[in-house]
Amino acid sequence: MNQQRTSERSYRYLDLITALFVTVLIVSNIASSAKIVDWGVSILGVRLAFDAGTLLFPISYIFGDVLTEVYGFRRSRRVIWTGFAMLGLSALIFWVVRGLPGEATWQQYAGQQAYDAILGGMFTGGIVIASLVAYLAGEFSNSIVLARMKVLTRGRWLWTRTIGSTLVGEGVDTAVFILVASLTGVFPWSLFGTLVLTNYLFKVGVEVVMTPLTYQVVYALKRAENEDYYDVHTRFNPFALT
Repeated sequence: MNQQRTSERSYRYLDLITALFVTVLIVSNIASSAKIVDWGVSILGVRLAFDAGTLLFPISYIFGDVLTEVYGFRRSRRVIWTGFAMLGLSALIFWVVRGLPGEATWQQYAGQQAYDAILGGMFTGGIVIASLVAYLAGEFSNSIVLARMKVLTRGRWLWTRTIGSTLVGEGVDTAVFILVASLTGVFPWSLFGTLVLTNYLFKVGVEVVMTPLTYQVVYALKRAENEDYYDVHTRFNPFALT
């Protein structure tokens, strides 16, 4: 398979993977705003608790691994920015909906206070800023590390790339998200260590457990798309247009 293509070509499954990636990203952010889960155990005295979006968010990194491994960093960059735009649009929609007048029956069984408590994180400044900044930093770190490792390993040892890039990307994402969210008052500082440790361990753990499935998806897509892109001469600039 030719690794460097000068002309743009179409792919059978790229749009589907993009749609799944964006869906998981938005749903995970809604879940993060809605609930914090307590595992009921501690590690070294640190209580294990995490925002509910942690259950889904690692899957977006698996999609990110698949995108970069099969289609290359340039196309992955386009999908990452698409997710960023849709996440911002979601925040805008939830903010507009908040300002609309509530129906009387809804006000009785739910009300504005419940809406703000559950979904407020999707449109208030702190959680939105934390989500967007952490998302860009984490996803691009993940994609760049995987693309460079693929060239260095000459395409061998896929598991080293998927896990290695996740260790970096999820670490950056988790640290930035919890830090910004804590600075803006979304999470109390008393939960900082708990949320960082628990989120990071869980997200990396999901990547490790899902590695066999990632292998199957990657190899199936490479055959179906007749593509196995190597970023040999790629400009790893997140803001480049081409």
